[in-house]
Amino acid sequence: MLPGSIQISGETLSSAEVRDICAGLRENSVRLLSLRGCRLSERDFGHVCRGVAESHSLAQLNLNLGIVSNINRVKQLAEALKTNRSVQSLFLHGSPLTDAGLALLNPALSIHPSLVALDLGDCMLGDEGINLICGLLPPDGAKSGLKELTLSANPGVTSKGWGRLAIAVAHSSQLRVLNLDYNPLGDQVAGMLAVAVASSRTLEVLDLEGTGLTNQSAQTLLDMVENYPTALRTLILAENNISPELQQQISDLLSEGEEEEETEAREVTAREKNPWICQNNSSSQMVLMTSGLGDSLLAETEM
Repeated sequence: MLPGSIQISGETLSSAEVRDICAGLRENSVRLLSLRGCRLSERDFGHVCRGVAESHSLAQLNLNLGIVSNINRVKQLAEALKTNRSVQSLFLHGSPLTDAGLALLNPALSIHPSLVALDLGDCMLGDEGINLICGLLPPDGAKSGLKELTLSANPGVTSKGWGRLAIAVAHSSQLRVLNLDYNPLGDQVAGMLAVAVASSRTLEVLDLEGTGLTNQSAQTLLDMVENYPTALRTLILAENNISPELQQQISDLLSEGEEEEETEAREVTAREKNPWICQNNSSSQMVLMTSGLGDSLLAETEM
């Protein structure tokens, strides 16, 4: 039997229910645990963390919407993640971590061998928190790092912090999805992000919805997409003061690039089926390696 999932939203959990959850974790019968917006006692939260620590099957852990509500819970989660080796995706969206809480959690995150997706949206982070997150985006040739990062709705981060993140993204050899929606970024930060996208070899999805951008940002992003080779496939610009015409031009250029890759990928497949066709086209080989990376990491962790 394949490991299953436990998904509960907005409920008050009894001690008996928590015991059942922990039993499933220890028996390695749970691959996805989502307790989104649930209420449970401090003692029961500790039991869940110990179950997470002992699980070898758990791949996705969703504690969104205030589950990790105080420093004591942050410490317990950090201890669990220091022992756990299986979690690939961790969602803490809407948790009042602050920079202090992330500092307690960061050592466990930085040494975790499997973590590739992290959601710290609406976690009351500032520049110090961003500095810690940049450590989870190691430069080319270093250890593996995050592939998917969500930092939505953290208005306490300044342009200095976002600039630091842009530098890390530019040199990250892993990151392919970055969600920065509903942060007051403005045109200056958008310009730094455009440079980062142009430098990145892997970033495919960038969400800038509702980030205070204008046509100035859009023109910079359009120039980047039009004139520089990039892995970018999806750029979300909704709810900004950007003209529909500029948004459509950017979308059309990204679509053209995707169509070209699909054509080249088909050509690579044809060459593989026919060994008499020359396979020395390096650009086609690169397309083959990167094709399909737009799929969600959540789909990758399902069995």
